[in-house]
Amino acid sequence: MPRVPQSTTKSIRFPNDVIERVEKAIVGRDCTFTAFVVEAVRVALDNLDEEDG
Repeated sequence: MPRVPQSTTKSIRFPNDVIERVEKAIVGRDCTFTAFVVEAVRVALDNLDEEDG
């Protein structure tokens, strides 16, 4: 049985235009808003690591 990664709920505010762009980007894809945002943050963090590294 697959393990669900540990997670914590956080409330953040997004500008409406960002929400609209994300929602348009995930239409027809097997992706949730949360999954998209989590991956976007991971990519941003990886980019920061590369800049600092």
